[in-house]
Amino acid sequence: MALRCAILDDYQNVALTLADWTPLRGALDVTVFNAPLADSAAAIAALEGFDIVCAMRERTAFSRAVLSALPGLKLLITSGLRNAAIDLDAARERGVVVCGTGSVGNPTAGLTIGLMLELTRRIGFENARMKAGESWQVTVGEDLEGKTLGIVGLGRLGQKVAAVAKALGMDVKAWSTNLAPETCEAAGVAYATREDLFATADVISIHLVLSERSRGLIGRADLARMKPSSYLVNTARGPIVDEAALLEALRERRIAGAGLDTFALEPLPRDHPLRTLDNVVLTPHLGYVTAENYRRFYGDMVDDIAAWLKGEPVRRIA
Repeated sequence: MALRCAILDDYQNVALTLADWTPLRGALDVTVFNAPLADSAAAIAALEGFDIVCAMRERTAFSRAVLSALPGLKLLITSGLRNAAIDLDAARERGVVVCGTGSVGNPTAGLTIGLMLELTRRIGFENARMKAGESWQVTVGEDLEGKTLGIVGLGRLGQKVAAVAKALGMDVKAWSTNLAPETCEAAGVAYATREDLFATADVISIHLVLSERSRGLIGRADLARMKPSSYLVNTARGPIVDEAALLEALRERRIAGAGLDTFALEPLPRDHPLRTLDNVVLTPHLGYVTAENYRRFYGDMVDDIAAWLKGEPVRRIA
């Protein structure tokens, strides 16, 4: 009898076309969920009776309560090798094998630079006006060359963004709680204190992993240090920034604007105030959403399932 496999949060309906699932033909009965599951209750109701679940990043949470309510679940796969929305301890206790996938390159770096360009050059805004037949040319852009980029978190992604920013002629400095000056020197960027970074950067870009230490890390005091002409870009995780404090700063024009790809609550509610502000550029968590990355995600999910069926799980994280 075929095992029931759920593929979650396939918003673009591409999971079955960007990977070859034929090696699992006959072994699985696959159901694809294209819409978000609203909450834990909805997840439990939808996934009852499934043996295998393929999750896309942190779009659906697997808390202890959810895992406890799914006694038939045997294999849980997440795209990537880290997922803060899965209670790994609870999975281990219940005997649920958790595996991950690889990824390709640093696609979030390109989106980060894109948000910076939209904030300073209004490309999408002017494109929409042109197609709507509006009057010719109403914006005056800002050149990124000569401006200072302040990076919060100089890991692999932060270093990639720094390299592109330097190619655009920006000065780059970095800070995070455990960042060493030697790391900055090796990356060719200046080391900054927290106070200096927020006070002097023209663009602040966040590249941290969400953890208990980074949750709410950037708050009202940091935003207050920023220049009225500066921008905040967050392609990391929404909860790293105090959302209420950011809304205040944007509404009161205490900073020039923000480019946001991640939010405290996702999908972002249709009536959320961030959707109404003209100094904010919003994208729906697209940082990792590229065809190349998805081919790797879904291809590795097929491999994970095949290996697990043989009793030899790969890329196991719990």
